[in-house]
Amino acid sequence: MIFLQVLQEVQQFTMDNYVLDLLGLKAGGMPARNKKNYRPTKSGAGMTEAGVKAYRRKNPGSKLQTAVTEKKPSKSRSKRRKSYCARSRGQMKMHNVNCRKTPNKRICQARRRWKC
Repeated sequence: MIFLQVLQEVQQFTMDNYVLDLLGLKAGGMPARNKKNYRPTKSGAGMTEAGVKAYRRKNPGSKLQTAVTEKKPSKSRSKRRKSYCARSRGQMKMHNVNCRKTPNKRICQARRRWKC
């Protein structure tokens, strides 16, 4: 009997979170998916500066930053680029993505934007 009550409470809790998330009222998380916050695939497939600002407003203390796109970044930014490139290379290997065959995939466009 107690198990059924707990199960009902858990189901109600997850449904409430789902509804709040749909309405955009849930605290934290990613900003709303719109043209202002995310780049289209053709232009590099990542978050825009406005999107990063929106994310940081929703998540105080966040260290999220935009992509490193300059040719000669500073030492710390070049380390970020190197780290991103290594991480995204692992994603490509895990999902068997070949950017020569499918250059319009989001991961391929993002890696091109980061100059990986």
